[in-house]
Amino acid sequence: MRGQDGGVVSEPFRCAVASEARDDLLAGSASTTRAFLLVEHPGPWGVTALTDARLPDGLGTELKRRAAEAGAKVLLTRRPNGASKESGGVRVFAAHADHAAPWLETTVLDRIEDAADLDLTALVEGRSLGLTPYDGPLVAVCTHGRHDACCAERGRPVSQALEEAFPGETWEVSHLGGDRYAGNAVVLPRGLYLGRLTPESAREAVRLLRAGEVPLEVLRGRSGFAPPLQVAELALRRHVDERRLDGVRFVSRTRDGDRTEAVLAVDDRTYAVTVETLRGPDRALLTCRADDESAVVRHRVTEIRYTG
Repeated sequence: MRGQDGGVVSEPFRCAVASEARDDLLAGSASTTRAFLLVEHPGPWGVTALTDARLPDGLGTELKRRAAEAGAKVLLTRRPNGASKESGGVRVFAAHADHAAPWLETTVLDRIEDAADLDLTALVEGRSLGLTPYDGPLVAVCTHGRHDACCAERGRPVSQALEEAFPGETWEVSHLGGDRYAGNAVVLPRGLYLGRLTPESAREAVRLLRAGEVPLEVLRGRSGFAPPLQVAELALRRHVDERRLDGVRFVSRTRDGDRTEAVLAVDDRTYAVTVETLRGPDRALLTCRADDESAVVRHRVTEIRYTG
């Protein structure tokens, strides 16, 4: 690339491009949580949404503290394409992303401050917040460009394409995690993280989800599982060509250092999947804003064994 004076101008670093060049695997890269709270806020969100967005004094800090204590993920959300917010209120979504019994609720709060009254511990534990059940799926696309440029550059075309194809089912959200896998989305209530989405692959993924199938080609993992379990589920699904959303059931897990054995069931068949977690020695800049390289964690499936 050359500037107006003919000199060479370096392309800005983009973590998603670098991740693709390294061939970082999608499997096992989903954030780990069983509870999501989405709070409507049109932006701007700043770099760290809860503390940088223009929220009432102390609200963002309180939500961040309570989310950390409970083990929940609180995201700011808005409709795609600058669509207007709820008239006279603030839309919130509460999702319990348990692999066995996921659910999603919603309501419109009178004031955004009322979000601090929602019980995040109950949400993590799977107890209803008493809101209105929401018949999903809800697709939450990360477009948080101030946090990472890739999230905006790759996420916004995805959210726009999905809103056009499936009006009302898509919301934009703040930082989901795994910027280098942009375009990123999480499908609620199941907590299915999708990555490296394009407008075309996103539309196909949602079509599959609406038909009760898992979009394996873009699936990062299920947030209710730890990363090795995410890898095990995806590996088994590919091994037996199982695409039904509820086609794989978790049975048990054992760990021995960096080795995890997951026992999973498909119908009346049971399999043991062994996953090895490798930490380093590879290091890389994992986000667009990173100043220092971090270790690249990789997971490797060493065995899939039919057990009965």
